[in-house]
Amino acid sequence: MRPAAIALLLAALHDPSAPFWNERAPSVYRVRIQTTAGAFTLEAHRDWAPKGADRFYNLVRAGFYDDSRVYRATSRFVQFGIAGQPEIAKIWRNAAIPDDPVRQSNTRGRFAFAMTGPDTRTTQIYICKVDMSAQDKDGFAPLGEVVQGMDVVDRLYEGYAETSGGGMRAGRQARLFEEGNAYLDQAFPKLDRLQSATLIR
Repeated sequence: MRPAAIALLLAALHDPSAPFWNERAPSVYRVRIQTTAGAFTLEAHRDWAPKGADRFYNLVRAGFYDDSRVYRATSRFVQFGIAGQPEIAKIWRNAAIPDDPVRQSNTRGRFAFAMTGPDTRTTQIYICKVDMSAQDKDGFAPLGEVVQGMDVVDRLYEGYAETSGGGMRAGRQARLFEEGNAYLDQAFPKLDRLQSATLIR
């Protein structure tokens, strides 16, 4: 990547109001997630959740998720999406987008933005490992699904359960935002690493 392009991405990551973030996502696009447990591919559909699909698309193309951690994994779902660098994580902590109507169901393999209430979606993504359609009524709007590598999602390390990154609603993620990878790697060394998230052209 050319130095000018890198500088543009870095500037955008430090400014959620930059024009960079206004680019409309394709109607359908795929993202390859490389982790220490293997790779899986997400397919997003803009007609399922337009605002969410646009936000996810732009975060991926900015490299937001690269070198972060899959900090929350249970028997029901996995969650990622807090930047590994604290200076970036803090900027995006409250950079919310409006809700999308729920047009699809939270069934196994579907993914959506985590949230704490209306219009609070920022950068955190969860993937359903089981049928979680009970969440539909609460406004969690899936924007796509895993199309390759669901077996990788299933084996992401879940030994820490809620202790390593749970508590979004209860405000217990402060150290993830303040200390990033350094904290997680020291306190929860078995967490799988999200090495890169790449748009598949």
